[in-house]
Amino acid sequence: MSQRLRSAAFCFALTCLSFQSLRAQETVPVDKRYTDEIKALANRPAVKAVFQTFLDLEPQTKQDLITLTEIPAPPFKEEAKAKKYAAMLKEAGADSVWTDEIGNVIAKRKGRSGKKTVVVEGHLDTVFPEGTDVKVKQKGDTLYAPGVGDDTRGLVAILTVLRGLEKAKIETDADVWFVGTVGEEGLGDLRGMKHLFKTHGSKINACISVDGDGFSEIVHRGLGSYRYRITFKGPGGHSYGAFGIVNPHSALGKAIYYFTSEADKFTRQGIKTTYSVSVIGGGTSVNAIPFESWMEIDMRSESPERLNGIDQLLQAAVQRALKEENSLKRSGPDLTVDVKKIGDRPSGKIEPTVPLVQRAMAVSTYLGAKPRLDVSSTNANTPISLGVPAITIGSGGTGGNVHALNEWWLNDKGHLGLQNVLLVMLAEAGMK
Repeated sequence: MSQRLRSAAFCFALTCLSFQSLRAQETVPVDKRYTDEIKALANRPAVKAVFQTFLDLEPQTKQDLITLTEIPAPPFKEEAKAKKYAAMLKEAGADSVWTDEIGNVIAKRKGRSGKKTVVVEGHLDTVFPEGTDVKVKQKGDTLYAPGVGDDTRGLVAILTVLRGLEKAKIETDADVWFVGTVGEEGLGDLRGMKHLFKTHGSKINACISVDGDGFSEIVHRGLGSYRYRITFKGPGGHSYGAFGIVNPHSALGKAIYYFTSEADKFTRQGIKTTYSVSVIGGGTSVNAIPFESWMEIDMRSESPERLNGIDQLLQAAVQRALKEENSLKRSGPDLTVDVKKIGDRPSGKIEPTVPLVQRAMAVSTYLGAKPRLDVSSTNANTPISLGVPAITIGSGGTGGNVHALNEWWLNDKGHLGLQNVLLVMLAEAGMK
């Protein structure tokens, strides 16, 4: 396939919408014991001292955000940012800091008993490719740069919480790991978090992912996804001279039609499930039968059963298209197909009555927000799917244009986001 035509491969979305919102919310009351617990925790003198430290550190927190944002971290190339973040965590006072085999940065702060381990994490990578200009530009009080909010602000929030704990000399009962993970975005496929739980999962009792702005949203349901690259292959040839051989484009078109026709019916009821034929490509010239035709497909649901159900429809459609195209050939070898899974994000749910979720709701309420329980695709998917109490919460402030070159973040009461992370972590880890 020519590079010219490969680069011109176009995208189109065939996304199914159901009657439920993508970020479907639940309304669950906060148990009074957790409301009382958070109020008592927030009124402790040492915790109040940390709150003041957050305000005092705002100039440094801003500079940390600029410094880290301006270190490129494209998919699978997070090393430079990881190295700097590790140095920052060490300087902030962590007991030990190391980088694991896959590139995650882990900073351990020992607890009094060490009988539990609570992970607080943000992700190092961004969606932006190598060569993207990541220089931060400030307009008024707003910072503009690719990745400034997603998730560099999360990393800086975690770092600042560590600084606050150290200055106030707060001792937790559990060990706390402050982690910068690799591979959260796109084809990274949560590889950092998957590795963390594969190697240390038995030690981790709770996980708090920090991703996004504000402090009202609490993600406790993992939106799972399957992603495939499907390639039909044939001999290729002249459009006139080789007429009658199999045509990969014809098979791809049939596969898309058969899949979307069945998927449309499948997704019109039940738990929201979506599908998108997102990228297609192939062919070399208008007067040539292509030798390959490919597409990339994304399917999502918070229900493992529904996700497997729509996956079966895709596989059946591909095989039907392959069989039909081969039945039409007049000469030459059969068409073949390669079905490669390029993404597998697990799904699941942590019940809203679980203490970690209740504590996060109580903190959000304490800070003056209305807690919103949501579903999303974040690093928390991995522990949620394993039954480990896990949530994703915001780091404060206000942001927008995520995954765009003009992404922005504004320090609009950003200190409340730091309090959010601190209080949820202290409630879960225990405080002496």
